[in-house]
Amino acid sequence: MKSAVRRTHGPEVIGGVGGFAGMFDASALLGYERPLLASSTDGVGTKVAIAQAIDKHDTIGLDLVGMVIDDIVVVGAKPLFMTDYIACGKVVPERIADIVAGIARGCTETGTALVGGETAEHPGLLGPNDYDVAGAATGVVEASRMLGADRVQAGDVVLALASSGLHSNGYSLVRHIIAGAGIRYGDRAVDLGAHGESWGEALLEPTRLYTSPLLRLIDGVDGGVHALSHVTGGGIAANLARVLPQGTWVDVDRSTWAPPAVFQVLAEVGGLELTATEGTWNLGIGFLAIVSADTAVAAIAALEAEGIATWQVGTVHDTPLPTGGVAFEQGAKGVDGGAVRLVGAYGNGGAGIGSASQTSGN
Repeated sequence: MKSAVRRTHGPEVIGGVGGFAGMFDASALLGYERPLLASSTDGVGTKVAIAQAIDKHDTIGLDLVGMVIDDIVVVGAKPLFMTDYIACGKVVPERIADIVAGIARGCTETGTALVGGETAEHPGLLGPNDYDVAGAATGVVEASRMLGADRVQAGDVVLALASSGLHSNGYSLVRHIIAGAGIRYGDRAVDLGAHGESWGEALLEPTRLYTSPLLRLIDGVDGGVHALSHVTGGGIAANLARVLPQGTWVDVDRSTWAPPAVFQVLAEVGGLELTATEGTWNLGIGFLAIVSADTAVAAIAALEAEGIATWQVGTVHDTPLPTGGVAFEQGAKGVDGGAVRLVGAYGNGGAGIGSASQTSGN
């Protein structure tokens, strides 16, 4: 475990691992004119229950990095360091090592130093095989390059970046569907198109990590990326609305993509319409990028070259909201932002949903 953690360290990390506090040399920030620190903290929710059910723990750490670090890049920040916290009923060294090795792997991919963490044993509160994970991270962005709603303007193009699957949201609904259908996590997931995988293995597909490709995109199309949205809890509409300025709106066109099989099969098994899950699952879109119209083609090409299927799903408008039809979601999670709704019917093949969207990206 320690060797995996050390591989995330550059010369900025002072003292290695095992101290009471992780130390990071911030002298590199002296090169910024006005450095803004960005912070994020999160967990992976009830996805850990599936990992525990099939005793597979080497991907949960990747999910944690995705949930924490990919929130930081939303403002255009480069991640600096991360810490983790694992609470368990009983410390099983091999299990903890698997979890932390996954976190370290994600940190390496995103250019983040894993500077410390804590493993706490809570007997009597958690069962011997139960655990939960959480993490926190800090990043930095030059104030003049910070992304956000203030950069967005009418005519900007909204691009969708394909997810690798469910990522780390909506697993309470997933587990409810699986239990109600009498499916065991060890059963082969033939309907999901999995190659010899069980349901549990298929549902543990790790969260795609977007930080490094997005930072390269921001630098590559200087000034062309105006805002980013991480599609997590709340779904597509709510998370996009959070990064739009007040008075603007977007119709997200469902016909531009087909949700991957995992969403379609789970909805069918649960007796749900896909539209009923839009506030819970990402339905194949893990990130949204709002870019200038003259940048869109180059941005799509750059992200596709990174192995991330990308396509246009809408355009930003500042005219009065259309009346009638589907209601808009306006703002979310305390942010009084723009308005978003999903319109049309989902596609059968879908622009942008191809072989690239089926890889984990990790």
